[in-house]
Amino acid sequence: MKSLNASQIATLLQGRNLVNPRVVVSGNQAIPWQLLSLLDETLPEYRINALNAPKGLPRRDGVTYETSFVGAGMRGSGRLVYTPARLSMVPLLFGTTRAPDVLLLHTSAPRNGKVSLGVEVNILPAAIEAAQKRGALILAQANSRMPYTFGDGEYDVDVFDGVLEVDEFLPALPPREAPAAGSTDARGDSAAQIGALVASRIRDGATMQLGIGEVPDAVLLGLTRLKNLGVWSEMFSDGVLALDAAGALDPSRKIISSFAFGSQALYDWIHENDRIVMLRTEKTNDPAQIAQQPGMTSVNTALQIDLFGQANASRIGARIFSGFGGQTDFIVGASHAPGGQAIMALRSWHPKAQVSTIVGMLGEPTTSFQPTAVVTEQGVAEIFGYDEKRQAAMLIEHAAHPNAREHLWYEARRLGLT
Repeated sequence: MKSLNASQIATLLQGRNLVNPRVVVSGNQAIPWQLLSLLDETLPEYRINALNAPKGLPRRDGVTYETSFVGAGMRGSGRLVYTPARLSMVPLLFGTTRAPDVLLLHTSAPRNGKVSLGVEVNILPAAIEAAQKRGALILAQANSRMPYTFGDGEYDVDVFDGVLEVDEFLPALPPREAPAAGSTDARGDSAAQIGALVASRIRDGATMQLGIGEVPDAVLLGLTRLKNLGVWSEMFSDGVLALDAAGALDPSRKIISSFAFGSQALYDWIHENDRIVMLRTEKTNDPAQIAQQPGMTSVNTALQIDLFGQANASRIGARIFSGFGGQTDFIVGASHAPGGQAIMALRSWHPKAQVSTIVGMLGEPTTSFQPTAVVTEQGVAEIFGYDEKRQAAMLIEHAAHPNAREHLWYEARRLGLT
């Protein structure tokens, strides 16, 4: 292993004579902060390419952001370059329009001559392959606190041109429980109601796509009563721990994902756990492979859903908020799976903007369309298999907030949906 100190890493970067290079970085909550800080101190300008980057990225002249899924660290920046792509297609960009010049990866400590990408495999194997093909610089921040996970993220240490050894905790969320129905917190109460409605549609033996947030947490709380569940997801969080503790998971099925983020307890559980297989995005988000999972149930959310069953989960007006992510991949895959269903779950009313999340027709680009059902705290609107007029009526009567229904009926008439 080419273990280097900070000064040697800087010398290695300077020796490449890099001019505004594209720097691909482990994203989500696995940013290799020490490596990134060294690079930022060494190079006057560069392009940082990362998925769902958190706050804390360098924000100075000379630094440009690139991504296909906007996180809090890039959102709203005037230096953001957004490339629309389904998550399953993002790895292809590294071999075409987004070829890397430098890779900064966050790995585990070595284990029998190998390191693991740990909680963030995702699109990185494709980036490594593209970097090797063009002789780009590949650097690792090997962290003794990064869980060692099995699957597509295991690499021989000689893959890296340099390794900076660190010992630092990963960003972690405190464990939390979904609020119970009847809570005095209106947002928590609506999340619990949505979670209960979604969970009531799921049966023993189903395969789950898991997310993070109040609504997914509430859904998962309702699944602890079930048995023999599987997990095939682009990501997972502490909800899997709750399912495992309740005996709801099928012990004979591997937990499949490409990245994870949660509490320290989750990271401790993930470490060297052979029940968990972290695969590259091209596999986890392949609609054909998703469609092979029994009872595949995809639960996603959106900013808006219109009366035609179209969802906007990407933009607020013309401004990019996030991106396609894996929503389109899992909606298509789950819809084709045996006994599968693609559910859109969201609150019926936006509390900050004080507007309905169910609208007549989207004014923003569509992220996805035609889920199996739309679930809000108001109820369940069945979508698949019904004609467009019936879909619109179901959305108005069962998913929309009561304050919005009169206007939505007006919109339905205007759009020829009555």
